[in-house]
This record gives sequence, C-alpha cells and structure tokens, in this order.
Amino acid sequence: MAQTPINCLLLERANWSADFAKSATARGIVTLGVVHPGPDAIDQARKPTTLGMSGVVLEGDFDPKVRAALADSKILTVELPSRANMRFDDANRPVIGSYQGLWPGIQVEENGATKSAPSGAPWIDTNTGFLRFVRSYTAKPVWIANQPPAKTVIMVNRYLQSIGDAAIAGAHWVIALDDDFSRRLLSRQPQALADWKRIATTLSYYESHNDWKSMTPHGQLALVEDVGSGALLSGGILDMIAVKHTPVQPVPNPKLSDAEMKNAKMAVDVDPSSLTPPQKDVLRNFTRAGGTLLSAPPGWTFPMPQNGEITLGKDDFKKLDEIWKEVNGMMGRTNLGARLFNVSSMLSNLVGTPDGKRLALHLVNYTDFPVESITAHVLGNYTHARLYAPGAEPKDLPVYKVEEGTGVDIDKVDVVATVVLE
Repeated sequence: MAQTPINCLLLERANWSADFAKSATARGIVTLGVVHPGPDAIDQARKPTTLGMSGVVLEGDFDPKVRAALADSKILTVELPSRANMRFDDANRPVIGSYQGLWPGIQVEENGATKSAPSGAPWIDTNTGFLRFVRSYTAKPVWIANQPPAKTVIMVNRYLQSIGDAAIAGAHWVIALDDDFSRRLLSRQPQALADWKRIATTLSYYESHNDWKSMTPHGQLALVEDVGSGALLSGGILDMIAVKHTPVQPVPNPKLSDAEMKNAKMAVDVDPSSLTPPQKDVLRNFTRAGGTLLSAPPGWTFPMPQNGEITLGKDDFKKLDEIWKEVNGMMGRTNLGARLFNVSSMLSNLVGTPDGKRLALHLVNYTDFPVESITAHVLGNYTHARLYAPGAEPKDLPVYKVEEGTGVDIDKVDVVATVVLE
C-alpha cells in the first residue's frame, strides 16, 4: 500500500493472519475481517480482533441478533448490507454503505451498438444516482463495495471509471481487482505495476482534494424522493436527469425543509402521497415563493425489487420514458446550474460551497478513449477557472461571458477531471 492513500484493507477469512495484522498496523493500515451471513457469524465476527485486526465488515444481510451482539462487544463494525437493508438511522456506525453496485460503463447491445436512455444519451451503468441520494441522507463516509464482473479481465481505464463514479458523488469505491490483475500484480509484472500506479494516482487525486467532499449539490432543481420511491435503485429518475448533465439536488423526504429548498427554482416530487403534512407545507411554501413544482401522479415510484435486483425491470423502462417527457417538459432548455456540450459519453456532478463562490464540476468519461472539445456554461459570474486531472499539473482555463453566466472550454478529458470555478 506504499505510495497510495489506501489505509484500510478488507480481508476475506482465508487471509486472516495475526502476523499480517501486526505488519499492517505497524504501517498505519487498518485491517477489517470480512464476515458473511451464516450460522456461525457471531463467532466468526469475534475472531478478527483476537488476531490483532481492527474490526469486522458484515457483508450481506445479517440477523439483527448478530448486529446486536457485536454492538454489545464494542468491536469496530462496518455494515455493507444489500441496498434494500441499508440503515440510515444508526448514529454509532462509522460508515454507511452497501456491497451491491453496478460495474460502471456504457452499456453495449449484442450487435455492438450502445443502448440509449430515455433522454436519448447512451445508457451508462452507474452508481452515482444511488450514491448521491445516500450522501444527501448522511454526513458519514459512504462506501460501495461492488466487485468486478466474474471471470473477466478488466482494463485499467475501467478501474479509474469506477473510482470516479463513486468519488464524484463524494463516496468511496472499495478497490477490488479481478483475478488476472491480482495475479499479475503479485508477480510484479511491469504492465500490472504501471496500471496499479495509475489507480493509485487517481485515488490520491481525489484524496488530496478533501474540500470537494464537503461541497454540496449546486443547482436549482430539487428531486424529492425516498427509499420507498426508488432512490436506492440505479438507473432511476435521478440518474435519468443526471445523464442530461442537469445539476440536481436529491432531497430525502425526512430532510425536506424550507432550508433544503431555499436555492431551488424547480422541484420534482416523486411520491406526494408519502409526505407528511409538515413536508407538504414545505412544498406549498416553495410554490408560494415562486418555485415550479412537478408533483408526480400515482405510478411514478419504483420500489426496491423483492429479488435483490438494484436496477429497474424491463417493464419499467416505458414508464421511465413517460416520466422523462414530463420532467424534460418542465425543465425545457433552462440552465439550472450548468449546461454541458459534447459530453454524451460522460457524467458530471456540480457541487459548491454554501455561498456559491466556489464550484467544482466533476467529470467522468466512460469510454476507452479521451473526449475532446468540451464546453460548460455555468450560472453565475466567475472570473477564474482551473482544470485538475490525476497526474497532471493544474491548468488555468480562460473564462468568458455567456448569456447564462460563465463559459469555459476544456480541450480533453482522459478518464476523470474537475473544473474549479471561483
């Protein structure tokens, strides 16, 4: 782990070792034993600390008795359940997360063509919508521990995309390498070492800019949704809006307040029937102050599937297409924070400081080749813009006035980059 920002290792049972734990601790590295559901889960969860490890990770859905026993034992415990069983109300847990995630990338049909989203852009498998919702719910570190596809050799760019897919939402992807990469890395093959260096450089890039994580969604569109209306699914309404590079602020029902809505000019309420009377009053105040509200009719919700799936079913895509027409009709061509051009294979996330004086526009390219000639029009008057990318010196970008505020042009993005405006 030398020359990387990695300071925590999740170890499967076969790798539990007192000697390894001692060596890791001497290097300032936390070791957590991964435990899976089973009849001996409590006994297994207690073993890592007897070997000198720092604690355990419960990966999967456990009987509440297991969690209670570990809480009583004071063992450091990280829970990575299914998305459907995530708990946001436990103030004592150090991390919020899940083991369920998509492997990010552009979805390709059998004939080699790219699949299209309802918005017309290429369909990008991504966890960002789910992670942005979770980040709006909690200030705790957020982990997603999805594994590479089984029996697949993954090119290094795909790993960099996975890191960026989580990081632009302010979350962390738990690094997991495919078997072929692991074998080549352990045998210190030159190409594997070079690829690992690129991974480490991208991790260091995001870790060296911790101030970005404290920034919040910056835009004038709010999406009011919750766990029961589809917020924990990938490919739903939040992802659909984000694919069009419209800055959007997820607002979980319990967090809905006048303060949360103060910067929004438009809002989409996914499930009006789920709101409490005080929450409905917040939206009434919003419209009385001049805000535009799209209250969804019955049928807009996408509850978590019962079979453990984390994406929409095939029958849901027609409904999603109808929803997009309604949302797109409300937004029109209005700039609700930023408009981007020549970014059909990318995702973005615009965040900023509370006063709006400093913005960070995160970009992730999901193709295997660089994207060139990108333009961004950002609301507000900014006099300075700087482009950051892993392993590269920051580059000042010329800014120019546009009808909507400030424009910047970006020559090229390899995999991930960030434009900071002040």
